[in-house]
Amino acid sequence: MQDAATDPGQQARRSWMAVLARASAAELEDALAECGERPEYRRLRGPEPGLVMVRGRIGGGGGAFNLGEMTVTRCTVRLADGAVGHAYVAGRDERQAELAALCDAVLQGGRPAGALHAAVERLQAAQQAQRDAVAAKAAATRVQFFAMETWRGGPGA
Repeated sequence: MQDAATDPGQQARRSWMAVLARASAAELEDALAECGERPEYRRLRGPEPGLVMVRGRIGGGGGAFNLGEMTVTRCTVRLADGAVGHAYVAGRDERQAELAALCDAVLQGGRPAGALHAAVERLQAAQQAQRDAVAAKAAATRVQFFAMETWRGGPGA
C-alpha cells in the first residue's frame, strides 16, 4: 500500500488543489463553464470562514514558531455520483471555496473531467508565469555584496 506522499493519484490531487486554492472565483467559474453542464452537488460543510495558525521555521529548517493567524474559508461538497470535494482558500471568499470544492470533486469523480483538467493546467501555467515574473522583477533589483581581500605587503612578504 502506497502512502500519500508516493501515490501518483494523491500527488496529482495535491497539485490541482494547490492551483484551485490560488485561483479566483471568476477563474473557477470559467473553468467549470468549459466542462459544459455543471454537475449537481450538495454542500456537506460550509462554506465557512475561520482562522488557522501560520507557522514558520527559522532559516527554513530551524525551530518552528507561530508567525500569526490567517483567515481561510473551507467547503466540502458531494456530487450526485458520490464524489466528495474539499477546499481551503485564503481569505473570506465563500464562492471561491465552494467552486474549488466542486472542481476537486469533479476532478476526482467518475465524470469525464478532461476539459476541467485542461483548464486547471492552464491556470497552473498562468500562476507559474506570474510567480516567474515576480521572481524576475526581484532578481533585477538584487544587490550582490562581496568582500575584497586587501593585499598587504609586496612580493615575498
